[in-house]
Amino acid sequence: MPTRRFFSFRRFHAQALTLGVVAWLFCAVLLPMVAHAQLRLNLGSAAAAGPADTITTPHVQAQLVALAPEGVAAGKPLTLGLRIQHQPDWHTYWQNPGDSGLPTQLNWTLPAGMQAGDIDWPVPQQIRVGDMLNYGYEGTVLLPVPVTVGSAFQPGTDHSTELRLHASWLVCRVECIPEEGEFLLRLPTDVSDTQWATEFAQALAQVPQALPEAQASLSAQPDSDRVQLRVQGLPALAQGQTLAFYPQTADTFQHAAPIAQRWDGNVWSAELPLSTMRGDTPAMLDFVLGLPGATGDVAHAPPSQAWQLTAAVQGQWKAAELAQVSPALAAALAANQAAAQPISDVPSASSWAMALVGGLLGGLLLNLMPCVFPVLAIKLMGFARHGGDQRAQRHGGLAYAAGVILSFVALGALLLALRAAGEQLGWGFQLQSPLVVAALAALFTLIGLNLAGVFELGNIVPDRVANLHARHPLGDAFVSGVVAVAIASPCTAPFMGASLGFAVGMPAVQALAVFAALGIGMALPYVLVSFVPALLRWLPRPGAWMNTFRRAMAFPMFATVVWLVWVLGQQSGIDGAAALLALLLCLTALVWVLTLQGRTRVLLGVLVLAFSAWLVQGMGRSITEPVAQASQSSSGWQAWSPAAQEQLLAQGRPVFVDYTAAWCVTCQYNKRTTLSDAKVLADFAAHGVALLRADWTRREPTITAALAALGRNGVPVYVLLAPGKAPIVMTELLTRQEVHDALATL
Repeated sequence: MPTRRFFSFRRFHAQALTLGVVAWLFCAVLLPMVAHAQLRLNLGSAAAAGPADTITTPHVQAQLVALAPEGVAAGKPLTLGLRIQHQPDWHTYWQNPGDSGLPTQLNWTLPAGMQAGDIDWPVPQQIRVGDMLNYGYEGTVLLPVPVTVGSAFQPGTDHSTELRLHASWLVCRVECIPEEGEFLLRLPTDVSDTQWATEFAQALAQVPQALPEAQASLSAQPDSDRVQLRVQGLPALAQGQTLAFYPQTADTFQHAAPIAQRWDGNVWSAELPLSTMRGDTPAMLDFVLGLPGATGDVAHAPPSQAWQLTAAVQGQWKAAELAQVSPALAAALAANQAAAQPISDVPSASSWAMALVGGLLGGLLLNLMPCVFPVLAIKLMGFARHGGDQRAQRHGGLAYAAGVILSFVALGALLLALRAAGEQLGWGFQLQSPLVVAALAALFTLIGLNLAGVFELGNIVPDRVANLHARHPLGDAFVSGVVAVAIASPCTAPFMGASLGFAVGMPAVQALAVFAALGIGMALPYVLVSFVPALLRWLPRPGAWMNTFRRAMAFPMFATVVWLVWVLGQQSGIDGAAALLALLLCLTALVWVLTLQGRTRVLLGVLVLAFSAWLVQGMGRSITEPVAQASQSSSGWQAWSPAAQEQLLAQGRPVFVDYTAAWCVTCQYNKRTTLSDAKVLADFAAHGVALLRADWTRREPTITAALAALGRNGVPVYVLLAPGKAPIVMTELLTRQEVHDALATL
């Protein structure tokens, strides 16, 4: 009778082990590979084979091209260029991007004797995004660069020359994504290359022409925030026309503000509003005037013709207050950053000990996080299976600890390696990839279906695989530890944030010791339970209740899937979440089909697989396609950016920043409790605090850098900033009293 009673639970552990082995392989091998591939894709990196002349990202296709009509030789004309073909609705930026954005940067590595000049920027179109005006390019643009080939140039022995370029650009729709790439182009030196001659001619025709005969002047007054621009000597075809104005320096004018312009005979004049971020008055000011095409609309096409002009500035304008405050603010932030990062390349013994203790305590508290409950509850009940076998309990506890500690160390090693390779990453980086989130949702769907009894591994896989538990009794405990870490990685418990912030700045050995301390802390309660029999007395005796418990544990697994689908929805929108749900439905159907027998199993299996493949092709892109973050201003929160934070502080307003992510369970708990509390919001309003939310759901290097400046490497992080005061960094589990006490210091 006892044998019959425990049979189903023993078989459950065998199946859990098999699924666990898959999970372990998935977490240890596939997840890092997928996450890294996704990150490299977002950066637009070159293929593994090395640099090439073309790089394709989800948003642009960039190609290094050349025009060498007489071959490559000393004194012969040579023009290089980066040709960028944008996906619909995406754009990159001009040398002055306008209210936001960054210009494309080109860094050349050329043979001796070659010298690359500056980019001959084609005149851009005006791109409005909300109440901002940017200058950039849509469709296809070629950025030409003249190259001087001097007498010192020597062609290669194979009569070719190797040209290398490192380019970086910011591509935007509503959201913006920084991309970069390494390009390599080999040109034959003794052969004419005119493949791109037409496009180079079109690009150079769009470069503003110099007008040496034109005279321009700009008049400024200290008591006015507007200046008067007068230009005399423009071509006849421009006279009487409404011209587009493109300043070549950022932060001088209000780009989106309307310009009052008029013609007095052959003299064009305009009244230009100055930017609130303007600096000191320059002696000369460069700008471009453009003649709109037939439609008269430079918002959808560049000007048909443009002229490069320089105005002598007469008088002085008053520099904006921001320019006067920024140096002091920058000094204060720099001092705080130095104070928040006390660890040098060789950390002191005391700082390393603090990081280890913080990691140990953070790992202990991680067991209290709700995201870890599904696996840990099963692990605790696993002690009941051993009954009075104390030796088996101890071995199982040690195997579980080994899985936890090794998984933390492996994840930490991958994080440190990617950061050393130049990636801006932090704790939980793998969940910034929609592919990883979708894969985890599929994995936990399978585990939940197995726990609910929808399928038994013995019915769909060979007995040798299904009975792994009998041959490797410690494997189940080890894999439970691996899966626990996979689920716990989105969480940041108290003490973890500071310890991880210390760790990423340490040498590899010390840093990995901190990650090992996290694992030891997380595994310690279960090792104690396995070694102290008295602690097991509160557990119920083994019995039939285990089958009921097994099925009940399916629901926390399905709840985890719900949460993962929600996370993906934050990253890829409602279409991405719907696509994932459809694919999970197909996965569930496939599992059910595999439990059938005979021809029905084969026929339905082929149909489900075919339908799943069709769904992947039709809807798969929705899972990885980023979606613009919705504005949060209606709830009092605004999107964080370095510029917005600095501008608010320069105005004298205190700022509260919530560094958060959709996949961070602790973040969502704090958001729905403390940060949604009416008294807390009223306290913020009473002190005039601006609320900014930095969403790290997807990889965002500026947020990663801001977290590093605060001595942190993961979310949640809550910081209160005030002009002239050191930032106050709060704990991960935020309380109303803590917020109230911090605001009382203002």
